[in-house]
Amino acid sequence: MAEETRLDEELLSAWVRLTAILKNGRITQGMQYNEAIVMLHAYKRFKQDGEGLVSFKELLAETKMLKSLLNRTVDSLVKKGFLEKCAGDSDKRTVFVRPVKENLSAFLKVHARSLALAQEIVSVIGEEDAQAFIRISQKIAQAGTCVTKQGE
Repeated sequence: MAEETRLDEELLSAWVRLTAILKNGRITQGMQYNEAIVMLHAYKRFKQDGEGLVSFKELLAETKMLKSLLNRTVDSLVKKGFLEKCAGDSDKRTVFVRPVKENLSAFLKVHARSLALAQEIVSVIGEEDAQAFIRISQKIAQAGTCVTKQGE
């Protein structure tokens, strides 16, 4: 008789299949995956306040990238004209980035492909499961620092 698959193995397998779909779906054509993630955070802030100013510290917390990787990613986005770096008003050591408004349309084309994939997923799993997925993902993300530190 075959051994029953453990829940943790099933979860890991499902996660790997899902990330493969997302990465292989080329949802970030014309932009590296990490660049699209950083731009998404800056764009969300831009939509909130019309400025989009995000501190490097916030980006580290939100993206969970290594500092060196985030530096390379931000530098690449600055070089490509998607972001600009700014110093903080009160503390010049604090580095902020913000989207370059004139070049947002290029990011929005990439973002539209990501949204189309999300809409396709909703059409497959339905709104109720999509809401459950969001809730579960947020719960995992909130606990993320605890989860990753336990495995170190």
